[in-house]
Amino acid sequence: MTHTFVGMPPFPTAAREALADTQLRHNLVHATATIRGKRAGVVAEVENWEELRLAGAAVKDRALRGLDERLVQLEESLTARGAVVHWARDAAEANRVVVDVARRHGVDEVVKVKSMVTQEIGLNEALQAAGIAAWETDLAELIVQLGGDLPSHILVPAIHRNRAEIRDIFRRRMAEAGRPAPADLSDDPAALAAAARAHLREKFLRARMAVSGANFAVADTGTLVVVESEGNGRMCLTLPDVLVSVVGIEKVVPTWAELDPLLRLLPRSSTGERMNPYTSTWSGVTPGDGPQEVHVVLLDNGRTRALADDVGRQALRCIRCSACLNVCPVYERVGGHAYGSVYPGPIGAILNPLLKGTGDPQTDSLPYASSLCGACFEACPVRIDIPEVLVHLRSKVVDGHREDRVPKPEAIAMRSAAWTLSRGPRLGFAERLTGTGLGVARRFGAARWTSARDLPAAPRESFRAWWRRTDGRLDDSGG
Repeated sequence: MTHTFVGMPPFPTAAREALADTQLRHNLVHATATIRGKRAGVVAEVENWEELRLAGAAVKDRALRGLDERLVQLEESLTARGAVVHWARDAAEANRVVVDVARRHGVDEVVKVKSMVTQEIGLNEALQAAGIAAWETDLAELIVQLGGDLPSHILVPAIHRNRAEIRDIFRRRMAEAGRPAPADLSDDPAALAAAARAHLREKFLRARMAVSGANFAVADTGTLVVVESEGNGRMCLTLPDVLVSVVGIEKVVPTWAELDPLLRLLPRSSTGERMNPYTSTWSGVTPGDGPQEVHVVLLDNGRTRALADDVGRQALRCIRCSACLNVCPVYERVGGHAYGSVYPGPIGAILNPLLKGTGDPQTDSLPYASSLCGACFEACPVRIDIPEVLVHLRSKVVDGHREDRVPKPEAIAMRSAAWTLSRGPRLGFAERLTGTGLGVARRFGAARWTSARDLPAAPRESFRAWWRRTDGRLDDSGG
């Protein structure tokens, strides 16, 4: 049975458990270093990379500024080309549309293109509850699904698994879901890929309905775009009779021409390729070619909340490349599961609170899951200033607790500091107690803090005492 992120603990608790898993850390370090190296090589080939980043950010910003008009234009363009457009305010409405379409066609299984947004809304679980099997066809997603696991990376959901673990999952679980793995399956990557290909081929040829997301949705032409590296998406988008695409409203691009910088930024930033092996585009229904019934679900699910945030709305530029994860020192050590969401890493640390709002302990912990080193901003192909948004969201978390009946220890400390620093006599009295206070804190009150930090020793003499003794005159040594 597949697990879900519901009920996950706050980040510090989950991260502490992940840090204890040495195999996980080994897998992450190896995989992220490999992806970083490939990306660095292909990015270095582009002389005007920074100008390309600026162009990509400008395209996304232009779309977001006029999102209401672009969405209406997209609906009109899709409808004119034979697609049926649905609007979904939240996950429940989006799932209902997909389940209803499946039931109307009497299907008991669907094949899926890799899609973050369908994971976000829990579509697989909704289909399962309706008696409909949803088969992931991306290799990494297949590994996660067969293993009853959770995705831990935006681009490579099974990054926390090594090839020996994948071989064992295929041997144990493939037969339950269809064509079994070969009895003598090795952990050679080519052999693993061949086993997955044979397993999935039966599903592609049998499926009557597919579900996809979209990397981009072009408003003026009504074109949806999916980029991928394996060809499984192309099979899902062309073979079944019915196609349902669930698309976050932030995926809109105003014009076909404005795809240009985005399609150059995305492959280099994600897979370290100059161009995606498969770039599939479709606009509604084409008689006699591909699915003959196409539905597009335009999903909000908190995106208008994020759009209303002057600082945070830049997160909606995200093109899901995962470059920020691969350079993040925090993600590299704890992996994606610690973030408790399908959106892990630095972008998840801002996107989840923006979509869901504050108030939940798990979500409120995410803006603190960062050292603010800035590597994520330097890597982001559309220049999302993730550290800026993290600090902004931290302030929102703090503001949300100002009216708590039982204030947090940090709040008590800050109020005490404000009271002490607001009057000279109070500060002077506190200075005289500094040595005693630090000693007590070192022994009792700050054990958790000092276990990983050095608490400075108290000065032998306060500034006020020195001034009274010397009348402010420096001695010959400059002391």
